[in-house]
Amino acid sequence: MKTYGGHFEVERKSARLSEISDMEAMEGFWDDSDNAAKVQKEKSVLSDVVETYTTLKELFDEFEVLVEFANGEEDEDSALEAIDCYDKFLKQFNAAELKVLLSGEVDPNNAIVSINAGAGGTESCDWASMLFRMINRWAESKAFKVQVLDVQDGDSAGIKSATMTISGNYAYGYLKSEIGVHRLVRISPFDSNARRHTSFSSIFVSPEIDDNIEIEILDKDLKIDVYRSGGAGGQSVNTTDSAVRITHIPTNTVVTCQNERSQLQNKLQAMKVLRSRLYELEMEKRRAQEAETEASKQEIGWGAQIRSYVLHPYKLVKDTRTSFESGNAEKVLDGDLDGFMDAFLRWSVSSKIEEENS
Repeated sequence: MKTYGGHFEVERKSARLSEISDMEAMEGFWDDSDNAAKVQKEKSVLSDVVETYTTLKELFDEFEVLVEFANGEEDEDSALEAIDCYDKFLKQFNAAELKVLLSGEVDPNNAIVSINAGAGGTESCDWASMLFRMINRWAESKAFKVQVLDVQDGDSAGIKSATMTISGNYAYGYLKSEIGVHRLVRISPFDSNARRHTSFSSIFVSPEIDDNIEIEILDKDLKIDVYRSGGAGGQSVNTTDSAVRITHIPTNTVVTCQNERSQLQNKLQAMKVLRSRLYELEMEKRRAQEAETEASKQEIGWGAQIRSYVLHPYKLVKDTRTSFESGNAEKVLDGDLDGFMDAFLRWSVSSKIEEENS
C-alpha cells in the first residue's frame, strides 16, 4: 500500500509520542502549564497522523483478505463486505490526503483571524459581520475553540473590524485559504428602494506562534495606548481604561485587545497577536511568494477579491483562484467552507509545482 509520509515517517512520529509519554510521567512536568499545553498540542497532532495511518493500513489489509475470500471461494458476503471496506478506506484516504496538503511549518498552529470592512459603508460593515459569523460557524463545526480578542462595531450596523483566535489542530492550515478580499452582491436590506449592492470586506489570517520561535520586538519600536473598552463584559469593563492598542512603528502593524478585564491581560494578548503578525510578515519575505499575501494587502474593493458571494439575481459562491463554486450560498455563509479549503490547498500545491517547473 502506498501511503503518504511513509512507514518510516510514521515510526518516527510514534517514537516522538513515546518520548512525550515519558515526559508526561516526569516529576514537575505538569507544573509548567504553558509548556504542558504546547506538548499536548504536539501530541494531539502526532496522534492524529499515526492513528490515520494505522486505520488506513488496517482497512487495506482487511480489504485484501475479503477480496481473497470472495475470489477464491466465490463468497458473495465477503464481496459485499469488501465493497463496504473499500468505501471506508476511500473516505479515510481522502481525509489523509488533505492532511498531507497541510504540510507547512506552521499549518498545525492555532490561527489569529482579523476581519475588516472595506468599501461600502454600512453595507460592508454588515458584510464583515456576516463573515465573522461564517468563520465562527466553521470553527464550531470542527469543535475548535474561538476567543474573540477585539470587536469594533459599525456606526449603524455590523462591525468595522474584529480579531479572534481560533484554537484547534491545523486551524491556520485550513483558514489561510480565507486570506484576501471577499465580495458580496445582494439586494440591500438597508436600501428602501431594494436595489442591488456590492460590498467588500477582507480576512487576514496569521499563525499563533509560541516562544520557541524568536521574534525580536524592541520596546522603542512600540507605541502602546490604553482606552476604555466599548463592549459588554460586566461592570469593570466599561469603567476602566483596560483596552490596549499596540502599534509596531517599523512595520506600522496595529493590534488591539479589549476582551479581558485587566489592562495587563489585554496587553499580553495583544503582544501575542503582534508576535504572530510580525512572524507572518517575516515568513512572507523569506518565502518570496507574494501572490497569496498581496491579496490581503490590496485595496478592499473592485478587482481584488479572492471570492464572490452572489445572493441576487442568482445564488452562487465562487472562488476566483481555484474556480471552485457552490450554489448553496446560505450553507457556505453558515460555515460550510471545507470544499473551498480543499480546493485552495490543492491549487496551492499545483501552483508551487508549476512555479518550480518553470
